[in-house]
Amino acid sequence: MPPSDLTRLSVTELSAHIRAKEVSPVEVTDAYLDRIERLDDRVNAYITVTAGRAREDARRAADEIARGEYRGPLHGIPVALKDLFATAGIRTTAGSKILEDWVPTEDSAPARRLREAGSVLLGKLNTHEFAAGFTTTNDWYGPTRNPWDLDRIPGGSSGGSGAAIAARLAAATLGTDTGGSIRVPAAFCGCVGLKPTYGRVSKAGVVPLSYQFDHPGPIVQTVRDAALVMEAIEGYDPHDANSVPVPVGDYSGIEAGLAGLRIGLPTNYFFDLVEPEVLIAVMAAVDQLRDLGAEVREVEIPHSDGLVPAWSSIVNAEVIQYHAPEFAKRPQDFGPGLASWLSLPVPGGASIAASFRQVYAFTEGLRTLLEDVDVLVTPATPIPAPRIGLERYEIDGVEHNPVSAIGRYMVPFNASRLPALVLPCGFTEAGLPISLQFAGRPFDETTLLRAGLAYEQANDWHTRRPELD
Repeated sequence: MPPSDLTRLSVTELSAHIRAKEVSPVEVTDAYLDRIERLDDRVNAYITVTAGRAREDARRAADEIARGEYRGPLHGIPVALKDLFATAGIRTTAGSKILEDWVPTEDSAPARRLREAGSVLLGKLNTHEFAAGFTTTNDWYGPTRNPWDLDRIPGGSSGGSGAAIAARLAAATLGTDTGGSIRVPAAFCGCVGLKPTYGRVSKAGVVPLSYQFDHPGPIVQTVRDAALVMEAIEGYDPHDANSVPVPVGDYSGIEAGLAGLRIGLPTNYFFDLVEPEVLIAVMAAVDQLRDLGAEVREVEIPHSDGLVPAWSSIVNAEVIQYHAPEFAKRPQDFGPGLASWLSLPVPGGASIAASFRQVYAFTEGLRTLLEDVDVLVTPATPIPAPRIGLERYEIDGVEHNPVSAIGRYMVPFNASRLPALVLPCGFTEAGLPISLQFAGRPFDETTLLRAGLAYEQANDWHTRRPELD
């Protein structure tokens, strides 16, 4: 199989070929490393490429598989990690100057679980500095560019992860999501992104943005790929105080199907600010879900007023507190955007308490709503990927700040800590991806994956990739 064909295969497809010994992990890894060398100077998805480690991992995987020691569907699969995930012996910068020379002695929990699954580590991916933004326009390592249009952002903060999948620079990636940082890059880059329920995937060893709202998870090509990666990385971890001891999901055998599924279509908040092309694509997807057998019910989202400011207040306090010691010593080593953020006054105790009350009221209301429907369906983002540096964006003749708009439909599921899945549902006239979002009950990723798989199998959006060479 030609190297260019190997990088077009999903994890699910690659895994089948590797297990059948039709291709070697070494061949696959070399194909990805060659593509990274040829194309990443244009995309800038990687901060660090670990070619030596990748080839070592690939040879080990090939030898193990040859001996009949097959570890599972990620054995021999080339992956890359957002540069917040600590990796033993490999620098982990968090996209910052502060940590530019940090070489951890231990893997983060997700990195360790991927290694134990037999994956091949290609390298560490660009991120907004300390994950503090939606653009991945990084002051220290340069901007990551959207492979669909190199003048546009890939989303953030896991922009390197989304861009690497779209540009075929990794077979699977991990990101983190505090206010949409897995799902925004997935949406803008035409990929699949899964933010699991808070506590399902350990954060141990992952550089934090917010202890309250950080969620590690996969960005991949397909819904089945997301299922395979989730099976590998989830599970209780005593080293993460927020890890929840729930059974590991059996996602790999999931069957697509929408018959009898009750889908909630919000009548408020999630459709208050949407570019027309996005709205048309999402409503067409909703019609198709109905045609595929789902029951679509209109629902009202409770307690949504003031939710984003409440979430922001909590995150702001955590970010400022976490970085305060280094910021006091080395303010010049923080990028202008983050330095401005860290210069803000810390919200007072009464303000934080009120913010938590708002978040809890919203969460209780949303969980109650999800007793009457199985999943919610919303646009992933109200706009497609904006141009790098764009400061104003017009929707229906009204100007908006694009950065404020980007996370509007993401934050509710971080605040409530509920699982959410993003997958492509169309393209704009300019050829930019448009995406759909499913959200569901706590620890019910299975239903999200089943719904997403049914929609994905009825379309070919996920098969489209930008051509960079």
